[in-house]
Amino acid sequence: MAKSLQTLDEVTIRFVGDSGDGMQLTGTQFTNTAALVGNDLSTLPDFPAEIRAPAGTTYGVSGFQIHFGSQDILTPGDTCDVLVAMNPAALITNIKLLKSGGIIIANTDAFTEKNLRMAGYSANPLEDDSLSGYNLQKVGITKLTANALVDMNLSTKVIDKCKNFFALGLMYWMYNRPLDQSIRFIEAKFGKREPQLAEANLRVLKAGYNYGDTTEIFTTRYEVKPAKLPPGKYRNIMGNTATAIGLVAAAKKAELPLFLGTYPITPASDILHELSRLKNYDVKTFQAEDEIAAVCSAIGASYAGNLAVTTTSGPGMALKTEAIGLAVMLELPLVIVDVQRGGPSTGLPTKTEQADLLQAVHGRNSEAPLCVVAAATPADCFDAAYEASRLAIKFMTPVICLTDGYLANGAEPWKIPTVEELKEIPVSFAKDPEGFHPYSRDEKTLARPWAIPGTPGLEHRIGGIEKENITGNISYDPDNHDLMVRLRAEKIERIAADIPLQTVHGPEEGDVLVLGWGGTFGSIRSAVNRAQASGLAVAHAHLRYVNPFPRNLGEILYKYKKVLIPEINTGQLLKLIRAKYLVPAVGYDAVKGLPLRAEDIEQRIQDMIGGKNG
Repeated sequence: MAKSLQTLDEVTIRFVGDSGDGMQLTGTQFTNTAALVGNDLSTLPDFPAEIRAPAGTTYGVSGFQIHFGSQDILTPGDTCDVLVAMNPAALITNIKLLKSGGIIIANTDAFTEKNLRMAGYSANPLEDDSLSGYNLQKVGITKLTANALVDMNLSTKVIDKCKNFFALGLMYWMYNRPLDQSIRFIEAKFGKREPQLAEANLRVLKAGYNYGDTTEIFTTRYEVKPAKLPPGKYRNIMGNTATAIGLVAAAKKAELPLFLGTYPITPASDILHELSRLKNYDVKTFQAEDEIAAVCSAIGASYAGNLAVTTTSGPGMALKTEAIGLAVMLELPLVIVDVQRGGPSTGLPTKTEQADLLQAVHGRNSEAPLCVVAAATPADCFDAAYEASRLAIKFMTPVICLTDGYLANGAEPWKIPTVEELKEIPVSFAKDPEGFHPYSRDEKTLARPWAIPGTPGLEHRIGGIEKENITGNISYDPDNHDLMVRLRAEKIERIAADIPLQTVHGPEEGDVLVLGWGGTFGSIRSAVNRAQASGLAVAHAHLRYVNPFPRNLGEILYKYKKVLIPEINTGQLLKLIRAKYLVPAVGYDAVKGLPLRAEDIEQRIQDMIGGKNG
């Protein structure tokens, strides 16, 4: 039967199944192939915190969503066009994310009486009319996988683990993707160690592709042409990987060794994993016994002349608080990467949130100000980490770099910069004992000298007791304490003179300015683009620098009638903006462990312009 070919601008596919069904691997493989084909893309891995919930339960459902296209892709998609459901639990928990009329690829073999009951279905949704609003395609993925491997004498367990490649092959056929990248992956991963498993996965991948080509249930396949990206060398990259590479690039640019002192915590652990593989770039990684030891080791490494980094998430930030205050007092460069997750306490370890902002800006005892920067997209984690390192070294201060679970695990194409494109990070260690004082300061930045232990004549006292101005000796003098508190605060404020002015996407004045920070970038930009296309006077400003704010931010805010601040918290940037600039900004928030939906932000914009919000 002849198959028609339809061209689409963009598609969102969501793969869902048990946490043992390989949905993350399947989604990653589709992502890598889409990137190689030249599509722009954005992904959202969505997996449970449980190591292995009982198979067939809703608690164990793991998902991976990819939004790819021939145009600029900014979000992983509010809803999906295709839902690949490997069992009833996956279907019941994700059907609400499928567009009306969207395609369901259902593994009929998993819709047994037991699995239906465990998922909470009273009847089989594949056989009643409950899915009549969708394009339901029933595929016996488990049996078709077994048929492809019938002569290999494999166990049922091994065969079952191959079925994700059948779904992948079918999606490759449906969206006119080549198999080459996944074939190379399978051969590299299993070929030498487990050649039989490599052959099994290759067979199943091709069986899925051929099934789409030969079966009569699929009459249409789709083509998504390459995106027109700016010229350059690209790679597909996840946020944690980008962060790691950004830190290494900064260390090499500064000609310093890189030291990471950390304690594993979801979703930041992959930064440790990435850096541990880069020892040949003069990178040292230390997995400490706890969060406090991790940050203290990094402070020691900074004192010794390294670009020192510690990585964590919200709960770890709480434990590191006193030591970060010590770094503020010692005035040593330190990069603290906080990959935010749902909270409080242990909270939602595998879900995203933006609720550590106030903790980053204010969350230390006494007066301990420091610089805070935030990444906007997975690829932008490189730039944020690099900039945090540059500012930490130039101003001799700790800098917090905020990312989040969505950015850390999400992926997008990254245009690899050249070395020449990166900002310089000059380093000058104090060496001359003549006139040396540990707390003398640069007139412009107020940074103190960086004196490496063991340098003759530069011995000086460190510790957590207040420093005397200039000498660094212990001081309990009230006036000196007041002076040092204000000097440390002024140094952070002076960073505003070293960072770029805030830019605006859209009209320089108008009805609504949508102000954002961090991982909400894609959702906000998509919403604003749609609003602008409909003729609304709306603009978008996205903050890289949260403390201090860009020096022209207040001027920008006052040019718009209304200011909307969307966040994945209950209004933390909103509080900071209202307090500093006294503007009647309003917030839009949803704290669900998921990125904000562009269509919800767009509706909020329309409501504000329509007068529904004063």
